[in-house]
Amino acid sequence: MSDAIKQDWNPEAYNRFRGLRLRPAMDFLAAVERVPAGDVIDLGCGNGVIGAALRARFGGTRIVGVDNSQSMLDYAREAGSFDELVSADIAEWTAQTPPALIFSNAALHWLPDHETLLNRLAGMLGAGGVLAVQMPHQNNAPSHRLWVSLAEEMFAGRVDMTRGPKVMPPAQYHRILSPLGNLKLWETSYYQQLDPCDNGHPVRHFTQSTFARPILAALDDAEQLALIKAYEAVMDKAYPKAEDGTVLFPFRRLFFILKME
Repeated sequence: MSDAIKQDWNPEAYNRFRGLRLRPAMDFLAAVERVPAGDVIDLGCGNGVIGAALRARFGGTRIVGVDNSQSMLDYAREAGSFDELVSADIAEWTAQTPPALIFSNAALHWLPDHETLLNRLAGMLGAGGVLAVQMPHQNNAPSHRLWVSLAEEMFAGRVDMTRGPKVMPPAQYHRILSPLGNLKLWETSYYQQLDPCDNGHPVRHFTQSTFARPILAALDDAEQLALIKAYEAVMDKAYPKAEDGTVLFPFRRLFFILKME
């Protein structure tokens, strides 16, 4: 398996688009209003990119990061923004005391059965506690859909996309969460300008380090290269490059904030 495609997350590959990935998280954090006393949980903290902003916003509060990727936790530890980093499957993690805020940025879409998961997370919160979740809602766009369709066409039956990221329609999240408290739910499309890449299409590099990980991990090196070549050819049509090599890449994200009553 090539160095870029491993089961564990690659913090450096993820960080390549740090600014573009950070902007939705910062916009989202600004939308979170007052929270009660208690820990602030960064659920699926990854490489800790949002830790410093949580520390600045909730100074004096214990900031706890939770993730199951050791490489990402090691990277997050170096930043020094967290009071505690917990190695745990975020699908099974449980708070020992009611948190003030469970903040999850671009993580829960990797988990199944959102109805059960979100009810469980909301159940950990006390009165006034907040569950704030952001997830990419891009699966139907060419950037994501074509990884799946090309893999199925070229390597039928080899890729199990039940392990891939999934997001329900917004109305389903409204049905699940609105009875539990005060819910705010919205979507935003970010028009991201991706910088030129010397060794491939910018959209391929953006998606390869996240959405395409489980697809590529199921293939050997030669198959990965074949799939990447086919994907690159389609990306040139779906997201054409400007004369300077940049690409305008629309990316949709789903947000919701639930405040317990």
